[in-house]
Amino acid sequence: MNKRPGFKRVWMLLLVLAASPSAWAALPLSDSQGESLPSLAPMLEQVLPAVVNISTRGRVRVADNPLMQDPFFRRFFGVPEAPRERPTQSLGSGVIVDAKNGYVLTNNHVIDKADEITVILTDGRSLTATLVGKDPEADVAVIQIPAEKLAAVTLADSERVRVGDFVVAIGNPFGLGQTVTSGIVSAKGRSGLGIEGYEDFIQTDASINPGNSGGALVNLRGELVGVNTAIIAPGGGNVGIGFAIPINMARQIMEQLVTHGEVRRGRVGLFVQDLTPELAKAFGIKETRGAVIAKTMQDSPAEKAGLKSGDVVTSINGKAVSSSAELRNIFGLLQVGETAALDVIRDGKPRVIKVVIAEPVQASLDGQRLNPVLQGASFGVIAEDSPDFGRIEGVPVLSVEPGTPAWRAGLRKGDVIVSINRQPVTNLEELRQAVKGAQRGLLINLRRGNGALFILIQ
Repeated sequence: MNKRPGFKRVWMLLLVLAASPSAWAALPLSDSQGESLPSLAPMLEQVLPAVVNISTRGRVRVADNPLMQDPFFRRFFGVPEAPRERPTQSLGSGVIVDAKNGYVLTNNHVIDKADEITVILTDGRSLTATLVGKDPEADVAVIQIPAEKLAAVTLADSERVRVGDFVVAIGNPFGLGQTVTSGIVSAKGRSGLGIEGYEDFIQTDASINPGNSGGALVNLRGELVGVNTAIIAPGGGNVGIGFAIPINMARQIMEQLVTHGEVRRGRVGLFVQDLTPELAKAFGIKETRGAVIAKTMQDSPAEKAGLKSGDVVTSINGKAVSSSAELRNIFGLLQVGETAALDVIRDGKPRVIKVVIAEPVQASLDGQRLNPVLQGASFGVIAEDSPDFGRIEGVPVLSVEPGTPAWRAGLRKGDVIVSINRQPVTNLEELRQAVKGAQRGLLINLRRGNGALFILIQ
């Protein structure tokens, strides 16, 4: 029997590959010595030049103690009026997807708040990049570098990725430089993790660590199937649970960023929830996967199209919908003016309803116009691309100027007002009426993060 070191491991790998003809076809079967051993090196030699390291520099405002927002305290302690700032820097990865134009795909959080973006290629060149566009909700960004002697990766069809497929993650973990790890696709369509606003992740056990963000997840053919984005690990290191944005989703967002510099998401006006077996039984339908319309917003495209509470959406434009998160992801990739054909079940009978994506509502209200105690705050509507949409009915606080009456009263940006003086508030008009009718101050019930609290303003 052959006693060479590593023989057993190679033999077991060959047994695994024997069950996957496609893997055999894609996997090179020779190493640097010319021996008949499996090796990813030939494929990686083609892909690695397209994966880059990204470093950024920027400045962020340092939060002051609330007392320092008072002009008297600032003068007493000699605090300068100009906001304090501190320098920041970050490391990440990116993938060249268009060599002709120098477009690099990465994560938004890699380049967020950056004043300087530097891209380092595998050949050692250091290039200054410019921001083309970014989408914080999906955590996708596109930057551009000089298009000189660049290599781009081929994009795969991530819809064809299957659980169990072999994948390779390439990136810049911990700033060590380009690193390659391998594994399999552990799951598809991961959502509801609270990592991003739009989630449809590919899960993999290929080692992904801090700094891998924005890097490539490729198949054995060297095709890009996803953009490495996040990990789940108590200590911040890899434990075999990593997530990548499917390239089909990233490609659609990238096309909008290149064309418009932003993602132009429209308005549909639906509140939805997952279809559970219990709800399916209550509705008298056989389907157990889909999204249930809980409510349609007044004068919204959904209401005008004829959608009703209790309708069960099973697919949109031919793509199956198995959850409310999936429905939200599909709508989030449609642009204003596009038509979405929804397959719905109403009263046990299937039907098709078409909805035209409308312009988002751009509405805001100055707090000073409502009441002097709200001076410094502005209020708006919960956008459909917000994680709170469909979960909370209320009026969000868009901004609060430090040192103003609204700030001193305790309101903060991101708060969502759900009632005033125990009167429910779901839109700007209801907010206006509730404040107008107040006689003895404002008892405001609001949501802040995952918590809730009351604020009394007199």
